[in-house]
Amino acid sequence: MGLFDKLTGTQHPPEGVPPVPGEELRAALLGLNQPDVPYVIRYGGGEGRDLLAEWRLTEPAWQHVFVQSQISHAVRIRMRLDRKEHEVRALEEQWEVKRVGHPTRLEVTSEYTRGPSRTVSREWTVGRGENGRIQATETFRFDSAQLREPLRATALKSGWTWRGVVFGKL
Repeated sequence: MGLFDKLTGTQHPPEGVPPVPGEELRAALLGLNQPDVPYVIRYGGGEGRDLLAEWRLTEPAWQHVFVQSQISHAVRIRMRLDRKEHEVRALEEQWEVKRVGHPTRLEVTSEYTRGPSRTVSREWTVGRGENGRIQATETFRFDSAQLREPLRATALKSGWTWRGVVFGKL
């Protein structure tokens, strides 16, 4: 792995893993959709992408999680399946979000970046443990890698390269 691959988050499948057909990979990526995960993966609707993965920021069942998480960026991953090279070309995009109104909701601002990044939010409660000593207990954790990692792992397991795109077209 070269320096540029490291900067873009590009990873190659393990040696000897034959690539599956593109439609099988697409089905496996769409199969990651579950009602209990904080993201949704859907068809990209053209525009130079095959699939789109993004946080469920606007879904009522998930809004309280994202408001509680104190996240500062919304993340979206646009993916194009390059069937000739057996690569998932992935462009990660982030927008800054802020909390507004009452009840609190998230609003996207105009600050935009692209390329791999990671946002981790944790909430701790301090109290006395069973032994009577003061201890901190993690009560909430939110990690933006929850979006990228299942996608990348599925591509690699399917014999495809995960190619992070920072510059140029998807």
